[in-house]
Amino acid sequence: MQRDPNLVRLSHDHQSALVLAKRARELAAAEAPERRALWAEIQARFADELEPHFQLEERGLLPALRVAGQQALVEQTLAEHTELRGLIVSDAPDAPTRFGDALQAHIRFEERTLFETAQQVLEPAVLAELGVLHEAAARPTCSTASLKGSVHGAPQ
Repeated sequence: MQRDPNLVRLSHDHQSALVLAKRARELAAAEAPERRALWAEIQARFADELEPHFQLEERGLLPALRVAGQQALVEQTLAEHTELRGLIVSDAPDAPTRFGDALQAHIRFEERTLFETAQQVLEPAVLAELGVLHEAAARPTCSTASLKGSVHGAPQ
């Protein structure tokens, strides 16, 4: 089934998340100092990219699915979000591998089950409301482009 346009942003977020999952799994082969630095980078990307994605789902998609009677899918999604949030802050030696595996499985679940179900059970008006929420989240709340340019010395 083709992705509903109102869910495309969430689906596109998964592409960079898959890259992050792969990088996390590859850390096992790295030397300890490099592994720590790379894990810190992955943790930062999680905070910047995945946490906002999770929050967007938790503010829009999951409440809509709960109202539509999809409690089990909502609970599974929330449990996986909680697991991933716990793994990303873990200092356990196997945390990066476990995080990478869990993130890849979570993305598969969302793409194959959660989003497909949403497209089947949510009314078009509800999906449109989600699209508006996603679009608003994609736009910066204030214009920082000129600030970034001046900070980096780029011409404005």
